[in-house]
Amino acid sequence: MKVLSRFFLQAVVVIIMVSGIGSHAFALDLESARSSGLAGEVDNGLLATPPGASAGAKELINSTNNARRAEYARIAAQNNLSLEAVGSMMSQKIFAKIPPGTWIQVQGTWKKKSE
Repeated sequence: MKVLSRFFLQAVVVIIMVSGIGSHAFALDLESARSSGLAGEVDNGLLATPPGASAGAKELINSTNNARRAEYARIAAQNNLSLEAVGSMMSQKIFAKIPPGTWIQVQGTWKKKSE
């Protein structure tokens, strides 16, 4: 009986370790979310869920937007600019770097970047 309980404990530890490794291997990153259409860039410098996409990237979108807002606020304060002005400028830089086919929202209208 003691051998069986020890085996069971080892099996549980292995399952926990494997499931932990597996969840990190399948973690969604920003590039993957954009290329798969789960996240799109908006002309205010933030991310959003494009039309027809599932909410599968919601956590990534929220955490990225929180980090961007903090950085935009820092830049705005240093340069005596509004948060909206910094977001707009950053969106131009982001739009220039993302590949064609990425969802973008300009003045409220979603489209795929063509160039």
